[in-house]
Amino acid sequence: MKKYLIILACFMTTMLNAQTPVEINLWPKDRLIDTVKGKKLVEHDISKPNDDKVSGKAVIRLGDITNPTIKVFKPKNPNGTAVVVCPGGGYYILAMDLEGTEICEWFNSIGVTAILLKYRVPTPPGKLRYELPLQDAQRALGLVRFNADKWGIRPDHIGIMGFSAGGHLSALVSNNNEKRTYLHVDVADDISCRPDFTILTYPAYLIDEKQPGKLADEIQVSAKTPPTFIFQTEDDPINVENALYYYLALKQAKVPAEMHLYPTGGHGYGIRSKTGGIGTYKELIAKWMVDNKL
Repeated sequence: MKKYLIILACFMTTMLNAQTPVEINLWPKDRLIDTVKGKKLVEHDISKPNDDKVSGKAVIRLGDITNPTIKVFKPKNPNGTAVVVCPGGGYYILAMDLEGTEICEWFNSIGVTAILLKYRVPTPPGKLRYELPLQDAQRALGLVRFNADKWGIRPDHIGIMGFSAGGHLSALVSNNNEKRTYLHVDVADDISCRPDFTILTYPAYLIDEKQPGKLADEIQVSAKTPPTFIFQTEDDPINVENALYYYLALKQAKVPAEMHLYPTGGHGYGIRSKTGGIGTYKELIAKWMVDNKL
């Protein structure tokens, strides 16, 4: 495994110097399974021509992801902050452009290094829907922090941002990071995978659907949870209670948090909307990061 890490580090350093988004495998090949019930899965965009568009544009809906990766978007003038970006898609697909590359490019525009996480979906038989994605998120954060000096990143300025199911994943790793949920791979797994801050955009699955007023069992907020920014709309069909109860738990744990709620906007808009409250939240995120010295 040491040889794997050395080769990976050399490759990443060389490629990142070119300031071109570079995709890096999270795991050695012997850790991956690409066959389910005898069927070999091939990663592909499941979108169809008549699928709903967002702000008049199509969406890449990537499915059957068995080889998770990170893609590093390095800004021309990095300020030392990095954000791991987790697209949503109900743990079934990933909205790779709408909630991935587009936000990464925006982060680059304000000097932030963006790390696009392509985590494993859909859920294989016998696994919790977030089980493999949590492993991927923990591994990604450890790799980013391990390579912080090489990539011009401050190791105490590495955050995570998620949309919808990616919001659940971001909250999950923000509260489940003291112990890896997978077998040790290399020295990158000896480094903390705790995000230094968390940004949640229309997060899903944070609440217990059967017990009103309660967070899901896997979301255990504590004083160690990172400072958090939350954005959601009241008409979100995924339920605004996801934001409300998570914010309340942060407040009770005395974790610094900022929440913005708007009456309308729905769900799954990424950063494409330019109307109403949901057209302003990029600027709100940027201000929050500045105000918190992130």
